[in-house]
Amino acid sequence: MAPNPHHPALGARRRRFVLERPLEQPDGFGGVLRRFVAGPVLWGAITPSGLADRPEGGRTDTRPTYRVTLRAGVALDPTMRLAAGPRRFAIRAVGEPDARGRDLVCHVEELVRESAS
Repeated sequence: MAPNPHHPALGARRRRFVLERPLEQPDGFGGVLRRFVAGPVLWGAITPSGLADRPEGGRTDTRPTYRVTLRAGVALDPTMRLAAGPRRFAIRAVGEPDARGRDLVCHVEELVRESAS
């Protein structure tokens, strides 16, 4: 059977991800403080998919984007993020690559960690 790019082999899903869900609390000034709480461990495959330009602070930052294929069965939405070790990935879109519903494909953007000054 030929490999299908939309359905990676089970052995290709060796990357361990932790699903992080947002938890928002009022900050006392009319806004919210958002932190992320670790959720279930998911196994998936990650492949580069390009670059995304994001305007920030009067300049444009270029960030790498990826395609993450996970097993279906967990509800994902763009408010969540994926963690792989020290790396964090913001979920930008989630979809199913085919009508069988076995997989979920997440289009993610790698978040740049702020350096402590």
